[in-house]
Amino acid sequence: MKITAVKPFTVHPGWRKNWVFVKVETDGGLAGWGEAYTQYDRDRPVVALVEEIGRYLVGRSPFQIKHIWQMAFDDFAARRGSLEFYSALSGIEQALWDIVGKAAGQPVYNLLGGPCRERIRVYANGWGYRLDTPDDYARAAAAVVERGFTALKFDPLPRPWRTYIPKEHQRHAVRVVAAVREAVGPDVDILIDVHRRLAPMHATSLARRLEEFEPYWFEEPCMPENIEATAEVRSRTRIPVVTGENIFTKAGFRPVFERRAADIINPDVANCGGILELKEIAAMAEPYFVAVSPHNYNSTTLALAATVQASAAMPNFVITEYFLPFVEVGRKVCPDALAPVNGYIALPTAPGLGVTIDEAALAALPFKRFPMRSLALPKDEGP
Repeated sequence: MKITAVKPFTVHPGWRKNWVFVKVETDGGLAGWGEAYTQYDRDRPVVALVEEIGRYLVGRSPFQIKHIWQMAFDDFAARRGSLEFYSALSGIEQALWDIVGKAAGQPVYNLLGGPCRERIRVYANGWGYRLDTPDDYARAAAAVVERGFTALKFDPLPRPWRTYIPKEHQRHAVRVVAAVREAVGPDVDILIDVHRRLAPMHATSLARRLEEFEPYWFEEPCMPENIEATAEVRSRTRIPVVTGENIFTKAGFRPVFERRAADIINPDVANCGGILELKEIAAMAEPYFVAVSPHNYNSTTLALAATVQASAAMPNFVITEYFLPFVEVGRKVCPDALAPVNGYIALPTAPGLGVTIDEAALAALPFKRFPMRSLALPKDEGP
């Protein structure tokens, strides 16, 4: 069996970003699907790299996943990685596993060593955007719990995202978390995301003030380029610290483990290098007693399915992400999209990734360039 084509599909879900799906076709009649990570205004470079890398896959065997990955990094990219490169490669890699699973008649997790569990716990995200007051957050969080979720994530800090913040921003965050905890009760896990924005002095101060509300974690307090800063915060708080959504490949995670910078890592299957790379990163984490919670700011279709397949085979998996605003559109393009029940997704049993894509539905949601955002000018900055 040989690869005959690699095709990107850009899908407009109507919220925050376009999705980029990847279809790999073969001369054996099998095709596989994957998903590349995207962000505002960065989707077209990812599509371009899918197309350019894809040219070099034609004529190769889809079973040569590890070598294709090596060729793409060593030879195509000349060992120069980037978010866009790893996102494109991750989408292609997932599609290859989808083909291999279909050819073997097995779900991908059976080809990765078999399942360590029968269901995958998820936390809800995307419910906390454009909220303002603590009461707004409390009402929205309670509504999420009513939908059956036992864990939810949000960023309690007001905008703009800046390294140094006034005391009022911390006070606001504390009020928000207090209101959410009161609304959901003591048994629902609340996950705090800081989005890499703070200096260690602010991150440490905020974490200590939030400890009384027993957060499940404190995510990305500092920029991962200075992993020592994250390690410093971890050493000064009782809340488990997470990092990893902006770190790519096993090489990128090595200093995280060596410097004891995190209790939990959250690599993303759609940008860390794909399913096998995610599994290998998780294996690196095991002897350091670091848990894995894959990041999934992607659709609730292909990337979620790929995450579930990899997570099933991880002994140190704890929870993964489920983006509520993408659910409705996800069901339109993927009729058998994986869906949580009471906060858990049962492992799919179909071959490959375990889901199917409706190409006609994709065609009805073509790429749209998002409107210009209001990005800061010097006059908008604080003192």
